[in-house]
Amino acid sequence: MFGQISTGTTTNASTTTSTGTPTSTPTPAPNERGLEDLDAAALAYAARIEGLPDERRQEARDDLVRFALPFAGRLARRYRGRGEPLEDLEQVARLGLVNAVDRYDPERGSFTAYAAITIVGEIKRHFRDRTWGVHVPRRLRDLILEVGQATAALTSELSRAPTVAELATRLETPQEEILAALESAAGYSPASLNAPVGGESSAEFGDLVGESDADLESVDDRVTVSGLLGRLPWRERRILAMRFYGNQTQAEIAARFGISQMHVSRLLSRALTWLRQAMLADAPAPWQAGGVDPDAPETRLSVRQSGDRTVIAIGGELDRDTSDQLRRAVVEAVTSGQPAEVVVDLVDVGLLEPGGIAALIAGRDAAARSGVALKLTRAQPGVRHSLASAGLAPLHE
Repeated sequence: MFGQISTGTTTNASTTTSTGTPTSTPTPAPNERGLEDLDAAALAYAARIEGLPDERRQEARDDLVRFALPFAGRLARRYRGRGEPLEDLEQVARLGLVNAVDRYDPERGSFTAYAAITIVGEIKRHFRDRTWGVHVPRRLRDLILEVGQATAALTSELSRAPTVAELATRLETPQEEILAALESAAGYSPASLNAPVGGESSAEFGDLVGESDADLESVDDRVTVSGLLGRLPWRERRILAMRFYGNQTQAEIAARFGISQMHVSRLLSRALTWLRQAMLADAPAPWQAGGVDPDAPETRLSVRQSGDRTVIAIGGELDRDTSDQLRRAVVEAVTSGQPAEVVVDLVDVGLLEPGGIAALIAGRDAAARSGVALKLTRAQPGVRHSLASAGLAPLHE
């Protein structure tokens, strides 16, 4: 009987004689027994534990488990070479054996058959749930197995690899699910991010994976600011670009525009204040309704006659709000009195915006129609650059 079996080469297990005196009988080693002995041992175990206290039942249970360990090991070795260490498979098989012993009912048939089913099921469950590199839903895992079997069958029938449509027809499954199963199959054994890319490079696959872009959160603000910058006058846009994109100091900006550093500071402060208020408002207020900058130097314009020459001297800044004065002055100078030459002195002009350029172009055209020479003199470097961009450089001397 199984109650006489242990795990040594020979063991002395207790039996009871008719007189109630315990005796010991030798038992063969487990490897000397066939599969039929598992059934006999299990029946002996079931008979032995009847009427025994819990601690003695545990001892009998352990004896049966130790006796059946070689059987569990043989089942585990059938699945080696499939990517899992044999030691892990043996542990899973032993767990299945313990479950089979605990659930064994001799009235339901052979213990060997029941234990084999339980152990193999535990091993397959281990492959299903524990060996995937990434989590894949069970429905997809089951479909992956079906796709693999259908692929092998269709390859044999068609003598080529089947298409997704053919697999969907065979399995009566939508093509989208077949594609999802094929893609998810790669998650069983994903490549390590620390694996080398290859060649002579020391780079790893992880180096090729993109990272989260922390600047994505500021995309909305950047787009909003970009739209609002278009509402600013050219001068303010240029100063903001030079300060925050060109990383120039206020002194460098002031020298470029021919204005004071304090004035640059005021322009920056006013532009930034308007941008902040406009970003928080549903409908941004127009930039400086009325268009006059109270802090800007006053534009001065004087016209004097010197023989047959008319000299127009300008001081301050020529922007879209003050350019009309220059246009009227130049057009009037070239059309009234027919002077031989009209000279526009730009020495005190620190900024020439598109409005001022338009005024000078209007004066050039009026002078050409009247046959009067128009010259632009003593322009600062920044103003000369604006004149050259507008095609007015030939007028400068």
